[in-house]
Amino acid sequence: MLTRTLAGRVRPLLAAAGLRGYAPRAAADLVVVGDEEPPPRTASSASAAATVSIAATAPTVLQPRVLIYDGVCHLCHRGVKWVIKADKHAKIRFCCVQSKAAEPYLRLVGMDREDVLRRVLFIEGPEAYYEGSTAALKVASYLPLPYSALSSLLIIPAPLRDAIYDYIAKNRYDWFGKDDECIVTKNKELLERFIDREEMLGGGPSNSF
Repeated sequence: MLTRTLAGRVRPLLAAAGLRGYAPRAAADLVVVGDEEPPPRTASSASAAATVSIAATAPTVLQPRVLIYDGVCHLCHRGVKWVIKADKHAKIRFCCVQSKAAEPYLRLVGMDREDVLRRVLFIEGPEAYYEGSTAALKVASYLPLPYSALSSLLIIPAPLRDAIYDYIAKNRYDWFGKDDECIVTKNKELLERFIDREEMLGGGPSNSF
């Protein structure tokens, strides 16, 4: 299973900014899950300058359970619609990788858009994220029964699962087609579940690919 820690990604950013003695738990100062405001800082002017440098790279608020996917892909869009329908308790949020709202998440985990265009990205929280088939099955684990039973496929070795996933992903445009803009803009009733909702409603070049 491909699992990576976000705290490990934040540590080099802090070191580059000149902050010493950083401990993994300090990631809570940079990433706050949910809608809570980060605690007030009492840093010196030098530390404040370093904090500004870090803020340009890492977001201060990171929503949990966000699926970042190729918004122009018809197969991906069908999958998102299926998850939204099955996710009765609205646990999963979504974001099109083509939108600007995806950028701080990508920076935090050290990925770019091309990575997500190859493999979907699921950010579970400030401690871990998943790619490819593991991401899809982790999303399924948050759905009610019987859909959550799909997560039992995690017992299959990741290389085997991802070989099948990558083959489908490589051919998805030829088999299912693609659009010129994020397809969810044509299904505005779904946008309540998207962290880039306001951006999508406002239109603009970030919706195009």
